[in-house]
Amino acid sequence: MYIRKRTYFITVYQLQPKSECPQAKLPHMAMDNTGMTSPTASAEQPRNPLHGVTLEAIVRALEAHYGWDELARQIPIRCFSHDPSVSSSLKFLRKTPWARDKVESLYLFMLREQVRKERAAGGGP
Repeated sequence: MYIRKRTYFITVYQLQPKSECPQAKLPHMAMDNTGMTSPTASAEQPRNPLHGVTLEAIVRALEAHYGWDELARQIPIRCFSHDPSVSSSLKFLRKTPWARDKVESLYLFMLREQVRKERAAGGGP
């Protein structure tokens, strides 16, 4: 009889008092109504527009901007076309990476279009 011995690697973390913990020195990031974090989060990743934005905030913003019918036309997935809701969309998008990528790219496209419209209306660069 052959018995295979399994090796497990366990990482041991040294516990530190809260005052010595490096995360305790960072300012707390407060969430606003849209799910985006305060400007302290953008200081960590200033070039990443998705940093600090929850998937729920993305889906709600897309639904408010496009509506469910246009959203289903832009991204043809069942959670947008058949009995759509934010909760069912979140369940599907969290389990399906390719669909989440499409939703995030559409959100980034929407943000770019909004910036272009603001620049055109304001006459800025």
